[in-house]
Amino acid sequence: MNVKVIIIGAGGHGRVIADIIRANGDTVLGFLDDDNTKDVLGSISDYSKYADAYFIVGIGNNALRKKLSALPVKWYTAIHPSAIVSPSAVISEGTAIMPNAVINANAVVGKHCIVNTGAIVEHDDNIGDYSHVSVGAKIGGTVKAGQSVWIGIGATVINNVTICDECTIGAGAVVIDNITTSGIYVGVPAKKH
Repeated sequence: MNVKVIIIGAGGHGRVIADIIRANGDTVLGFLDDDNTKDVLGSISDYSKYADAYFIVGIGNNALRKKLSALPVKWYTAIHPSAIVSPSAVISEGTAIMPNAVINANAVVGKHCIVNTGAIVEHDDNIGDYSHVSVGAKIGGTVKAGQSVWIGIGATVINNVTICDECTIGAGAVVIDNITTSGIYVGVPAKKH
């Protein structure tokens, strides 16, 4: 089935999502973006002109993805063909799974998330809505990450850890303990910045 998709956000992340849509045999109708200097169909407020299309937010910022997820549209889920996704994993609407990502058994990835290139979400993990697992990040088994969590490039989260909502884990950080207070965590082991 060929699905027609509009991407909200015409930046780099949106262009990678366009590649995923095409790799799945679906059609990119174009981009909506409030930056009219880009090659776009119109501004984000023009979404209602494309009632028959599916939509995906191609913006890396968690807060903007959350805000835009309130639009009354049909949401597309983009999973690159090179990603390894367990048949028992659950990938929710509006989420983007990038090339060479791994989502293992019984993992749950929430709505409008990003699991970026080469990232690993292990067995029984639960990644909350609007979260972003960055390029090359590794999340051990049975981890619970709340909503709007950003796990930075190359970060590592050990097994059985819980991360509360609205946290940023810095690039290369190693999380070895539960995180119960929102904020930015950096270093090895990760500490609040």
